[in-house]
Amino acid sequence: MKFHGVLFFPVTPFAADGSLDEERLAQHIESGVTAGAGGVFVACGTGEFHALSADEIERATRVAVRTTAGRVPVFAAAGGPVPVARDQAARVERAGADGILLLPPYLVGAPQQGLLRYVREVTAATHLPVVFYQRGTARLTADTAAEIAALPGVVGLKDGVGDIERMHRVVRAVRAVPGTEDFQFFNGLPTAEMTAPAYRDIGVDLYSSAVFAFAPEIALAFHRALAEGDEPLVSRLLDEFYGPLVALRDEVPGYAVSLVKAGVTLRGLDVGGVRAPLLDPTAEHIARLSKLIDRGLEVVGA
Repeated sequence: MKFHGVLFFPVTPFAADGSLDEERLAQHIESGVTAGAGGVFVACGTGEFHALSADEIERATRVAVRTTAGRVPVFAAAGGPVPVARDQAARVERAGADGILLLPPYLVGAPQQGLLRYVREVTAATHLPVVFYQRGTARLTADTAAEIAALPGVVGLKDGVGDIERMHRVVRAVRAVPGTEDFQFFNGLPTAEMTAPAYRDIGVDLYSSAVFAFAPEIALAFHRALAEGDEPLVSRLLDEFYGPLVALRDEVPGYAVSLVKAGVTLRGLDVGGVRAPLLDPTAEHIARLSKLIDRGLEVVGA
C-alpha cells in the first residue's frame, strides 16, 4: 500500500453531551476525501486518541471505513500498554481499517530492543499493515529502525521527533535493508509543513497535515507548490500563514489539537470542544486563528 498526496488526520467531533458524534465525523471525513486527501488516519493524534475509549476508536474507524467507501486507505490508531494496543489493533481490524498507526508505549522509557519487542508483540495481534510512530518515549536508533522495518507487516515509520540528522541516518539504514523499497517514511511533526522542505531533502516526502482538517485549500496549495518547486508560494505561506500559526499554537500546550478543532468549527462544521486534559482556545485565540485562515486563503487565492 503506497500513500500519495496530503494525509488527512480528522478531528473527533463530540456532541453537546460529550459523546462521539458519528454523523459529524462522517461529514468531516467526507469533506476531506472530497477535497483530495491521500489517506485518512482516524482517531489518531489530531483525533484525540489519548482521550478516546477502545469502543470509540472502533466506532470512529467504522465511520471512516463506511464514509470513504474504498476511495482512500483508512488507518486507525493503537498504542499504549501492550495488552491495550493489541486489543485496539484487533478492534480496528474488525472495523475494516486498511492499516494501523502504532503510537509509542505509555510513559515508560525503554531500551532499543524493548521498543523492537513492543512493535513485534503488537503487530503479532493483527494482519493489518502497521506504520510505527516515533515520538515521545520511542526514539529509534538507525539500527533499531532497520530491524523494525524488517518485521512482517511494518510498512512505514512516522517521525514526530524532528531530529533531521537522526532521521537521515534512519532513512539510510532502512533503505539498506533488502526488500524495503516500498517502505514509506512520514513527517509527523505538528504543523508539518514548516519542516516539509527539510524532510524532502532527506527522502521523506509524506507528511500529515493538521491544516488540511480545516483549510484543505491552503494545505493542498502548499503541497502542490512544494512538489512543483514553486518556492515563492512556499515561502509566502510559511511566512504569512504557517509561521504565525505555529507561533499561536506554541502559546498553549495542546493547541496542536485544540486549534485544529476550533478551525474546523470556524469553517462551518461544529465539532465541539476537546476533552481533558486539553483546553479549548480562548476567544482571543480563536479570533487570531480566524484572521490567519483568512490570510492563508487570500494567499492561495481561495
